[in-house]
Amino acid sequence: MSMADISKEEVNRFYQNLKQQAESAGYHLNPDESFTKELLESILINKDRYGYGACPCRLASGVKEDDLDLICPCDYRDPDLNEFGACYCGLYISSEVLSGQKKLTSIPERRPGPDQRPKLDKSSQKSALTNISLPVWRCRVCGYLCAREEPPETCPICKVGKERFERFL
Repeated sequence: MSMADISKEEVNRFYQNLKQQAESAGYHLNPDESFTKELLESILINKDRYGYGACPCRLASGVKEDDLDLICPCDYRDPDLNEFGACYCGLYISSEVLSGQKKLTSIPERRPGPDQRPKLDKSSQKSALTNISLPVWRCRVCGYLCAREEPPETCPICKVGKERFERFL
């Protein structure tokens, strides 16, 4: 699919929806509307290409399970916002950057290589939570935890889908 195949109306709708979602969750989109819409257009292209909205700033493999950390908002958004004031691609910015209190700098790549991705050490955490009879699910984007049979369809905190949860305990 080429960029010409994504309509301006589709990008504008996506922009308005994402802006409303971001603001209601305490996040800010980059105020450069033209830049932001170009990023969103790329996310829509990736969604059409792969079946999921992979972040345009990193190369997606096309295998959803391998790219869950790259589906926008990616797992690295919040650490990048906290440390640098913007996410890696610049779609999201902090309130300090938005207000001019903090200047943008380059953001190093946080994503480890496939063979370097850490595995969650659940054994020490499990002993602390032995009284929980349900599985505990963790949102990989914001860290939200819930104890239930299945993860929620949508994270109540950051609004990502069910597939972005991992079994924590």
